[in-house]
This record gives sequence, structure tokens and C-alpha cells, in this order.
Amino acid sequence: MKDQSKSVSRRDFLMTSAAALTPPLLFGMSAPTSGLQAGKLNHACIGVGGMGAHDLGNFIQHPNVNITAICDVDADILKKASELVPNARVYSDWRELLIKEKNNIQSVNVSVPDHTHFSAAYQAIKVGKHVYCQKPMCHDVAEVRLLTELAVKAGVITQLGTQVASTSCDRTAVQLIKDKAIGKIKHVYLCSNRPGAIDTYRLVGPRPAQGQQAPANLNWDLWLGTAPVRDYTPGIYHQAKWRAWQDFGTGWSGDIGCHIFDAVWKGLGLKAPKSVIAEVQQSWKDSPERRGDTWPQGDHITWVFPGNDLTESDELTLEWFDGVFYPPENIRALYSVEEYPAESALLVGTEGALLIPHGGEAPILLPESKFADKPMPKFESRNHYHHFVDACLGGEKTESHFAQSGPMTEAILLGTVALRVPNELLEWNAAKVRFANNPAADRYLSRTYRKGWQIKGAF
Repeated sequence: MKDQSKSVSRRDFLMTSAAALTPPLLFGMSAPTSGLQAGKLNHACIGVGGMGAHDLGNFIQHPNVNITAICDVDADILKKASELVPNARVYSDWRELLIKEKNNIQSVNVSVPDHTHFSAAYQAIKVGKHVYCQKPMCHDVAEVRLLTELAVKAGVITQLGTQVASTSCDRTAVQLIKDKAIGKIKHVYLCSNRPGAIDTYRLVGPRPAQGQQAPANLNWDLWLGTAPVRDYTPGIYHQAKWRAWQDFGTGWSGDIGCHIFDAVWKGLGLKAPKSVIAEVQQSWKDSPERRGDTWPQGDHITWVFPGNDLTESDELTLEWFDGVFYPPENIRALYSVEEYPAESALLVGTEGALLIPHGGEAPILLPESKFADKPMPKFESRNHYHHFVDACLGGEKTESHFAQSGPMTEAILLGTVALRVPNELLEWNAAKVRFANNPAADRYLSRTYRKGWQIKGAF
């Protein structure tokens, strides 16, 4: 790479931030595939275990979807999924699926570990497929920027897996913010302190010094994909615990942050942040520090965004809390009816506050006595997956299309960069895709893909 201490253009940054993909993925841009069967969407599932199984289940339920092909690196998971869709062709390598099914499918969902999101989604869009991608959109900031631009240029239908964005609660909250129900916004507090995160996201103990042979059902090399080689270790990476590791996941804030951020981002019409800084809790109880390999045990991230006509001033501060970090006590006290929701967004305005419980039935205007008689906008919840399918078949624009959710994901992942250089204020230059005051931190905006997994024409 170029000398990180020197100013680089956005093009130079993207060209040098990762290597380019070699065969067999030498796809050129294709137009979105036209309907292969009138009124039906021919769809392929990339990843059918864990969240992928949930995604498959939702796509199956749409009456106008044909599950044409499924893919997973774990043969046992693939076999279980194939029992639900016995007519679907099966693959262990998503690259082979995209080559062989190019003329048979119109859309895919990407439901694999974060470090593979960009590669699979990018290649699917390059061959003209509509894409539903689990959150976060990508592992790295540079990937998000490129994938967003490609999706817009290609004109394909996209949807980020922020399912709560389609709920009545979040849709109502977006409208309340736009309507200035609590006046102009002064400050925003986001939090996610789910107890179960300790087992999956906050692993304790050192990185395994030596692994073992992967079981016969798991193609470990395909699972690693773009990431550096390391030994398989049972119960540490595949299936769910990969989220804790910096090589594979984006930590708690990178994952759940996409849910908690969404209504706030859309309601306020936020743009790229001006700066970000993070405070971290590096160890859990008596465990050794894990900074070199896993994400911190707790995050407090602070962004400063440009203000607009919905904010009180020309800057808006937004804070994220998880793990051992919680919003200030006086902020939590604004909601006194019950215990403050462990996962929520709270916007403080000039005329009151708005609490958006994650997965809640409805947003709450505070103080409740002041807003008891205020009419609430009415929105129905809808199936996030089915809304994507309907859009692919000619329906209205999706709730979380990449042009909207890409910049949001980019901002969230800037927070994960800040976690890797804690207590340092990072000033963001969105136009040049780099930090204006800390060139050394630029190295966390992208990765160098493993040999054989680089994407030709992507960087």
C-alpha cells in the first residue's frame, strides 16, 4: 500500500485497500435478469444455517418465490435445508452457484458471516441479481462504499436485513421524527445490553493456540473465504461465535447497531459523520485482554453528525452503549414507567423525548403525561423479506435499500474502526474515504483478502 502518512485520493484508496479477485470470478456487469416465469421470483439462498435458516423460512412462505438453489459450506446444514426445498439444486461454494445458476435465478440472499458479505453480494450484483443481504452490509467501510455504488449503478433491488425497519414501531418512529413530534433533536442515545451477548459476542480466555482438523461435513477453507488462514477449533468460530472475532465479525455494535440505528438514521436523514471516538472495556471479569483478536467486551462510541433542519444545532451528537456501558442515569430516568429497555434508541428533543424500544410494539413519547392525547401516525408491520420479493416483482421500493442503508452501515463501521484505536478522535473525510487527522487508522477501513479470494475490478 501507499505510505499511509500521505494524502491519498478516494480512487487511490480503493485501488490499494485490497487486491483484485482472480478466476473463477471473472464476471462482467450484467443487466438485472428479466422474469423467467411470469409473476414468480427465482431465488437462491447463500447460507442456510443460523440466520440463513430463518431467512430461507421467510422466503419459502412467499407464494411467488421459487427457491431454485441453496448453498452452504456445512454439508449437514445444507442437507437439512434441502429437506425444506427438495427441488432446489445444492452447492457448497457460492461462486460456483453464481456461475452455474446465472441464467436460472433473479435474486439471492446473502446470509453468511460478515467477512463474506461483500464478496458474495458484489458478485451477485455484477451478474444482475437482486440482493437481500444480512446486516451489516459488509465487514469494512471500503467494501460498503463500493457495494453501495455498484448497487445504485446496476439498478438492482436491494434490502439490508434490518427486519425491525419494517415493523409498525420503527416505521411510526421515523414519521414522528420527521413530523418534529418532540421538536428539534438535541442528542441521541442508542443502547444494546442484551444479556445473551456474553456467550456469543464476548468470549473469554485466550485465542486457541492450536486447532484441529475440521469435521468432514464442514469445508473450512470455503468458510474462511477472504479471511486469514487459521485452524478450525470446535465451539469457537462456526457457527455463531465468529461474530466476536475481528477477522470475521463486526462485534456487537456492528451487528445489532444496524437495527438500533435505522429509525434514527432515516427519521433524521443523517449524512456521513464528521467525527467518531470510542471508549472500550477490554476485558470481562477476570479474563485476560483480547484486543488483538476479538472485539471489546463493551463499547461506548460517540459520533458527531452534521445538523439539519430537524436538529437543534448545526451538529448532532449520537452515542452508542453496550456491554458494561449504559446511557447516563438521568437519560434512563426519562422513562419511569418500567425498567429502561435494554435495547433501544432515545432521542432528546426541544419539546420532549422519543423512546424506540428494539422490537417494541410502539415508540413512546416522553413525558407520557404530556403526549397522552397526541394522535399517533398509523403504520402496519410488514414482512421485510416479502417486501423485498414484491419489489423484485415490480412493487414499491424496499425499506432498507442499499442507497439508504449503505451510508448508515458505513457510519456504524466507522465506530468499529474507532474501537480499534480507542480514545482517539477520528475526523472523517467522507469524500476521500479516509481520516483527515489519523492516517494510521485508515488501515482498518479495508482488508487485504487471502490469495485466491481477491475480487477482480472491485478494488
